[in-house]
Amino acid sequence: MNLEQVKKDIETWVTTFVEVPHPNLGGWSPCPYARRARLDNRYDVRLGSNPYEDLANISYSGLGNFDVIILAYDSEYWNRNLFSQMIEAANLNYLIGKDILALEDHPDDLEIINGVCMNQGTYALALVQKLSDLNQKAKQIAKKGFYNSWPEDYLQRLFSNREDPRT
Repeated sequence: MNLEQVKKDIETWVTTFVEVPHPNLGGWSPCPYARRARLDNRYDVRLGSNPYEDLANISYSGLGNFDVIILAYDSEYWNRNLFSQMIEAANLNYLIGKDILALEDHPDDLEIINGVCMNQGTYALALVQKLSDLNQKAKQIAKKGFYNSWPEDYLQRLFSNREDPRT
């Protein structure tokens, strides 16, 4: 994988989908905070080599000045189940205790919300964020109705390892 191409592909996904309001999502964009992070250069895209080890390293070094670090992996090499297991193990063994959480996105694990596919679609991604910041921002948008149109079963999975902002 070529880092410059991966960065370009992810920026295209962010600007043409993640930041764009969608009627099936109650008129909200999939991530209301993505645009600000992009415009302020507060996200970083990196090529990963081993999800568990890469996330363990982030638990030691932290996020630096970034709101989000996106680790990209070849989805042909990292199958859906192994990738998911490694992300969850890293969350439990390293990240959560350091107030960090990795959210996964794998093209073979489609996340469909009200008919909208949320996946990037090419790479297996670990989106790494500060857990307390993620919880606080989720509470802010929950008060405004962000999650009102999302299916309950999806929200239960989304909020595992997190505070449910709707309570």
